[in-house]
Amino acid sequence: MNKQICKFSYRREWLLIVFTVLLVQPAKAQDIPKLNNRLSALAKTSIQVKPPQVNKKIRQLSELEPFVTSAKMLLVQSPTPPNTPQTEVVQVTAVKANPTDKGVEVILQTSKGEQLQITNRSAGNNFIADIPNAQLRLPSGDTFTFRSTKPIAGVTEITVTNFDANTIRVTVTGEGSVPTVELFDSPNEGIIFSVATATSQARTQQPPQTQPTPSQQKPESQTQPKPSINSDQPIELVVTGEQDGYRVPDATTATKTNTPVRDIPQSIQVIPQQVIKDQGITRISDALRNVSGVTKEGSYGDATDVYRIRGFVTYDTLRNGFRIQDPVINPASLERIEVLKGPASVLYGQFEPGGIVNYVTKQPLDYPYYSGEFTVGSYDYYRPSIDISGPLTADKKLLYRLNTAYESAGNFVDFVNSQTFSIAPVLTYKFSENTKLTFEYEYSKLERVFNDGLPPLPIVFQLPINRFLLEPDINDGFTEESNNINLTLDHRFSENLQLRTGFAAYFQNFGIGSQYLRPGDLGVDGRTLSRGLITDGSGDYLSYNLQTDLIGKFNTGSIKHQVLLGFDWSYYDYKTAPYTSYVATPIDIFNPVYGSPQPKTELEFSNNYTTKRDTFGIYLQDQIVLLPNLKLLLGGRVDFINQRILTQDLDGQGNPINDQKTDASYNTPFTPRVGVVYQPIEPISLYFSYSESFNPSTSRTADGSALPPELGTQYEVGVKAELIKDRLSATFAAYDITKENVATTDPNNTDFSIAAGEVKSRGLEFDISGQILPGWNVIASLFHNDAFVSKDNTLPVGDSLVNAPGIGGSLWTSYEIQNGDWKGLGFGGGVFYTGDREAELPNTFKIPSYVRADASIFYKRDHWRVGLNFKNLTSTRYYDSQGYFLRPGAPLTVLGTVSFEF
Repeated sequence: MNKQICKFSYRREWLLIVFTVLLVQPAKAQDIPKLNNRLSALAKTSIQVKPPQVNKKIRQLSELEPFVTSAKMLLVQSPTPPNTPQTEVVQVTAVKANPTDKGVEVILQTSKGEQLQITNRSAGNNFIADIPNAQLRLPSGDTFTFRSTKPIAGVTEITVTNFDANTIRVTVTGEGSVPTVELFDSPNEGIIFSVATATSQARTQQPPQTQPTPSQQKPESQTQPKPSINSDQPIELVVTGEQDGYRVPDATTATKTNTPVRDIPQSIQVIPQQVIKDQGITRISDALRNVSGVTKEGSYGDATDVYRIRGFVTYDTLRNGFRIQDPVINPASLERIEVLKGPASVLYGQFEPGGIVNYVTKQPLDYPYYSGEFTVGSYDYYRPSIDISGPLTADKKLLYRLNTAYESAGNFVDFVNSQTFSIAPVLTYKFSENTKLTFEYEYSKLERVFNDGLPPLPIVFQLPINRFLLEPDINDGFTEESNNINLTLDHRFSENLQLRTGFAAYFQNFGIGSQYLRPGDLGVDGRTLSRGLITDGSGDYLSYNLQTDLIGKFNTGSIKHQVLLGFDWSYYDYKTAPYTSYVATPIDIFNPVYGSPQPKTELEFSNNYTTKRDTFGIYLQDQIVLLPNLKLLLGGRVDFINQRILTQDLDGQGNPINDQKTDASYNTPFTPRVGVVYQPIEPISLYFSYSESFNPSTSRTADGSALPPELGTQYEVGVKAELIKDRLSATFAAYDITKENVATTDPNNTDFSIAAGEVKSRGLEFDISGQILPGWNVIASLFHNDAFVSKDNTLPVGDSLVNAPGIGGSLWTSYEIQNGDWKGLGFGGGVFYTGDREAELPNTFKIPSYVRADASIFYKRDHWRVGLNFKNLTSTRYYDSQGYFLRPGAPLTVLGTVSFEF
């Protein structure tokens, strides 16, 4: 690109500075000597005048203390006076790198480049430029990072990243000295950083023949000759655009605002799409093995994904911040997974105190994007998927994205197979730069042989892991369908005031027309297992959610505030259709004989059960910057909950036996949160937080009244550190959680409950993720947890909670060759460890601990990628738990994947 440098004479510069200073503020006595020194330096500088060109050079940035070339820069370099109005935060929507005859240019694409105020400095061999009123934002709103490794001779790395919520940082690292960087602005492209090669630096930085004036002298390190570059070698760029490697610097789940993880006084881990792809994740719950304190918890018929976090099981999760229950998740439609540890009720209402999982989906792009993938593997597994996106109109106001996948899979367990299908279209219409409307829809359907697994008995560890204890001719009709609809409006009144409102509807139907068996108790002979036959065991779940958030930024003196004022309304309706359960023919677990079971005539159980809940919540949050290194988070929420439980007993033909009974309850819990972050040095964040949670109870007392909500409190302290700047980060957390009002048996009437129970969870967690060296990524975790019963009328105090391991950890690392003939070839490997866990309450026996090893190999070339993933390399025998049933993990499994994108 041909760029002309527009320069000004010192006389015009002198007049412009004086004029600007007089307009902006009266000159103070202490400022006059500084101004005279700057003007004297300018007077000694010979600067040529050239006609203006299309691209304007802003200034020379390669010097440690650059002289001022405009009044605007003089003001930028001066400290910002208190109470100065905040300027608009400019959105940089893309970063590109192009080779030039001098080296390489990095372009920050924006239509508002003239509004950017840039300051720079040198640190060691690093040239650092900060843009304090800008953010890297994709058209979808997601953040991203640019990274170029060894692009030219003399430069080891160029990175462009969001340093904090309002600053972009550009870092150019030289091999032996500070590199030469020039800055231009272009009305058609944005801001351009021009980085010279070592040859260009040596040529342009040779000292003149005559003695230079003091203002023209360069630091000695910048006048040293540099090695030349072979012009025949192509420039190789490694750029992370939409993906951010293994490290994601920002998250939204903890505060409902895009906040750097280092500024959040609570533990939060993010699993990006790159980890899901590298590990060959086909079931999303496997991705959560990378997070400390999270254990996979089985669900009804092993149909959906449920988690136990810090010892507490949660059946509810979030999808883009909206509550959903027992979802079937397509990994290909996810941009990332955010796991917030500890209570989240201050923003999301009723949740368990252990934490929540938020699935963040992919959003439309403003450029054409096409991706396809096909995976085949062990046990007759195959899965095609597509991901396409782009603009639908020439003005790029209407954007779309479509993700769809189909999966057909056998299983290592005899007679078990499944089929799933999902499709997720997204449309975004941009009314203007400040207003957009997004519509999302996702349909999922699962058909699976119903398999609860094995009963929690020590004897089951003697059975082969492929043992099926139900009936192959009957357990083949379990179906689950879900429809998820989201409509979200974002409007920015100004840079300091934003409105976000959204509506979500979720419909789920399971067990449609199903008939299946479930395992029961083991007989006294130690080998005969009773079974129950369930017919018409279907259910419906629907929920509506409305959320509105108003986000404002303002200052009170030198203190900065980002205030979130919001309210949400939700309606929840869970209904089980009338079903019957008969005692069926038992089976020998060591020598099973299959055939149509003969159900006995007596009815075991049948009823009609519905739970309805209306919740209205209002919440307020303030993110306060007291000092640049001291941040405070305050928040509180009040909920108004109206819950109704409707029950009616039916006979075997579905006829009512008695009148419908309604148990109603009304609660208004208040949940606060307070946290503080102190950053003694830039890479380190020390934090403390206190937060509370609540969850309505469905248990009843002897007089028929509902128990009060379960209340949770957590104290957490921790350290967050950037071990390698902008590449590798870690979190260490210590927590203490107490959950009260837990239902326990009423000692005066054992058929009912009282809220006298209590459980505790205490532990330590460590998580690390990011890039160690170019191409070498890592994500790892380690935790210790003690979750136990602290008060109860029937359970022994001190008993550990079910499926809550005392210790666990994970390590996954991958490396991709960056240069040479083998560029694009990569390898990955890791181990996942889960300590032993209690299988039931009261504690009678443990589920054994295990270590599972995985590996991968892949090759990327141009737009194509092929890979092999090996899971459970050593065929380790291990078990996951539903809390009651045990499910063996798969032995060695191999998956092969071919994908493309352009």
